Amino acid sequence: MAKVPAAAVAAGGLLGSYGIARWTRKRPLGGVALAAAGSVAAYEWNRQAGARAATGLTVAYVAAFAGSHPLAKKVGAWPAVFTVAGGVAAASWAVTRRSAR
Repeated sequence: MAKVPAAAVAAGGLLGSYGIARWTRKRPLGGVALAAAGSVAAYEWNRQAGARAATGLTVAYVAAFAGSHPLAKKVGAWPAVFTVAGGVAAASWAVTRRSAR
């Protein structure tokens, strides 16, 4: 089975959870998707880079979710979600890549 990078899982979780919440008009359903993707990503971060890195990246994931709300008021909802998803993906890639060496 092919492995999906944790960076893609985290970014996909942010994008997908927003899309689910928006299109179903059920915010809790989006929250379930956000938590599920975050859990999978955190597991992979811990496995690949250790507990400290996983904790830091999980905090960044939650902060990105929270930060997308005020950012959306300035740039719009989808641009805000794409921005924070890209930031989390970049951070995840940088941390897990560094620890893989």
